[in-house]
Amino acid sequence: MPKSPTPSYSSPPSSQLPVPRRDWALFLDFDGTLVSLEAHPDDVHVSPRLKALLGELDKTFGGAVAVVSGRPLDQLERLLAPVSLPMAGIHGLEWREADGTRHTAIDQPAPLASCRDALADFVAAHPGLHYEDKGVTLTLHYRGAPELAETCRKFFEAQHQALGDTFELILGKCVLELRPGGYHKGTAVARLLDETPAFQTRTPVFIGDDVTDEDAFRVVNARDGHSVRVGSQGETAATCYLESVQEVLTWLESLTTQGS
Repeated sequence: MPKSPTPSYSSPPSSQLPVPRRDWALFLDFDGTLVSLEAHPDDVHVSPRLKALLGELDKTFGGAVAVVSGRPLDQLERLLAPVSLPMAGIHGLEWREADGTRHTAIDQPAPLASCRDALADFVAAHPGLHYEDKGVTLTLHYRGAPELAETCRKFFEAQHQALGDTFELILGKCVLELRPGGYHKGTAVARLLDETPAFQTRTPVFIGDDVTDEDAFRVVNARDGHSVRVGSQGETAATCYLESVQEVLTWLESLTTQGS
């Protein structure tokens, strides 16, 4: 069955944001959080304003700022250059340190090979769909054909069943992904907090917009941090929310001049 993260809190997130502090470790999702969602991932543009803001946040929080995304590292580095931050890509299956040193959790899983041709044929037969082969995961986007949501889900459920329980099927906003189990944005956040000196002993703050961010919300909550969801609707483990990408950017800009 597809994985749909179960929130740890039954109460809705609050519009009251935490009081800024300089001892935070800041973790930022990318699509839907720092940039608006687009029909195709390649349509996303990163403004000079955002790049400058990330640089200022990095200074404000002493290097304890990271981007944690479902995108591959190659895409994040290309979109955010010349900004140099710790980054986690493909939901924590790969990551890089601030100096550019790269790591990967696992090698390219051989079982996915059986799904690649089937996915390519499926997308070719359904206009409006596109897919990403990230090596360790396969991702299907249907934002360009939302009426095919159920068809896409059934196709990926069949692929998931063929792969077995060592893989997870993740449902997001007009996106489905097959990935090896045991890795998610929460494990990426925990790794940085536990293993990277700039993040250790700090209070974690995670901002994200999708169900794939729920794992990170739970990790941050368990460590007495702050979880911020973009959008107020739907169940979530996040404790507070901002309504839009623009509100996120405005709040982040305020953090560069506030806090103690």
